[in-house]
Amino acid sequence: MKIRPYWQAMRLERWPRSLAILVGTGAFFFLHWPSPDNPSLFEILLKAFLAFALTWGISTANYIINEIVDAPYDIHHPTKRLRPYVRGEVQPLIFLSWQIFLTVSSLMGAYFLFSPAFFFSLLILLFAGFIYNIKPIRTKDIPFLDSISESANNPIRFLIGWFAFAPANLWPPISLLLAWWAFGNFLMVAKRLSEFRFLKDKAGMYRASLKKYSRTKLLVGMIFSILAFYACFIYFALQYRLVSFTIPGLLLIFFVAVIFKKTLREKGVMEEPERLIQDKRFLGLLLLIMGSFILVILFERGGL
Repeated sequence: MKIRPYWQAMRLERWPRSLAILVGTGAFFFLHWPSPDNPSLFEILLKAFLAFALTWGISTANYIINEIVDAPYDIHHPTKRLRPYVRGEVQPLIFLSWQIFLTVSSLMGAYFLFSPAFFFSLLILLFAGFIYNIKPIRTKDIPFLDSISESANNPIRFLIGWFAFAPANLWPPISLLLAWWAFGNFLMVAKRLSEFRFLKDKAGMYRASLKKYSRTKLLVGMIFSILAFYACFIYFALQYRLVSFTIPGLLLIFFVAVIFKKTLREKGVMEEPERLIQDKRFLGLLLLIMGSFILVILFERGGL
C-alpha cells in the first residue's frame, strides 16, 4: 500500500487553518490578563501547541469525510478530479479507518487534557463538518447557507482557542465572535464567486449551490458580510473603549479591496486561499495588518 496518496488526500497542507484558534487564545489573554492563576510561558506554549494539534486532528478527520462524500462532484472540477481518492488511489475502508482514529484520539486527548468546554468546542467542530458535508442536511448544497455554515468554523475555532485557557463560565464577547464569523463568511462567499467564474457552465455539476447563485447575488453577499464584520468589530472596540483598534481596522479595508480585486479579475484564486500568500505584496499587507494588531494590543496593555 502506497502511503503518499493517503497523505495527499488528508490535505495536511491546510494545517495553517487550525492556527485560527490562536485568535481565541490571544483574545482571552488580551481581555483577561493578568489573572490570579497566570500560567507560565512554558505552560501557555505547551497548551497552545496541544490545542492546535487536537484541532488539526479533527479538521483532518473532517477533510477525510469531505474527500469521500465529494468524490462524485470533484470529478467535474478541472483540478480536483486529480485528487487521489477521485482517481481510485485510496482504499475507502482504510481511509475511513484513519478518520475514525483521528477523531477518537483527538477527542480523547481533549477530554483528558483540557476542560469540558474545550472538549465540547472540539466536538462541535467535528459535527459542523458532518452537517456541512453529509446528507440529508449537507448545507454545502444550499445557497448562502453553505458559506454561513463553512465560515462557522471561524468562531468555533475561536472558542477552542479561548477555552484552552478560559474557565467554562467565562465566554468571549458575542460581538467578537460575530465579527470573526462575518469575516470568514466574506472569504467563503468570495470563494463561491471565484468558483462561479472559474467553472462557468460546469459550476452546478461541481457544487449544487452554484446553480442558484448569480454574480450579483454573490457580490451582495460579500458586501453584506464585510459590513457585518465592521459593525461587530466597531461595536467591540467601543464596548471595551479600544480606540486604537481603528488603525488595523482601516488597514483591513485595503485587505478587503485586494480580495475583491483578485476575486473579480483572477480565475480560481480564491478556491484555495492559502495560494494568496504566494503573492509577496499580499503577504506583506497581511503581515502589516498582523503587526498593527500586535502593536495596538501592546499599546492598550501598556507595553509601549
